[in-house]
Amino acid sequence: MRNHAGRESPPLLESAAKSQRLPAKLLHAVIEQESGYRACAVSAKGAKGLMQLMPATADQFQVKDAFDPQENVDAGAKFLRQLLEKYKGDLSLSLAAYNAGAATVDAAHGIPDISETRDYVEAIVGKMGIKQIDLPSIPMPKPIEN
Repeated sequence: MRNHAGRESPPLLESAAKSQRLPAKLLHAVIEQESGYRACAVSAKGAKGLMQLMPATADQFQVKDAFDPQENVDAGAKFLRQLLEKYKGDLSLSLAAYNAGAATVDAAHGIPDISETRDYVEAIVGKMGIKQIDLPSIPMPKPIEN
């Protein structure tokens, strides 16, 4: 699963990134920061899998097995896309919400003063080299023509 420079991304990561119109590099950075690419990772707060889904998030996206890499990455990518939509492409706020929760970010009117969250945002934004994600709309299927 580990992504080494010059090596192609795993197909499950590529497909999740493509379906949510997100840069694969962002999913790599989040996974590296969240779980170190360990599909069996569990945090002290109960987050599970590659993208460290909290139980409520796993439920929201109907994840049956949070340790299944495909399910975990698909749900994590959808959740990240939702946060990016909510915060209008602001990568720092979206990542802060992924880490600390949207309610915490909203209450703080920005990145909350939590060292873990600040370090998390800084690490991923540093890897990405950007602070804003252009959100192309996810295309709807074309209507069936007779």
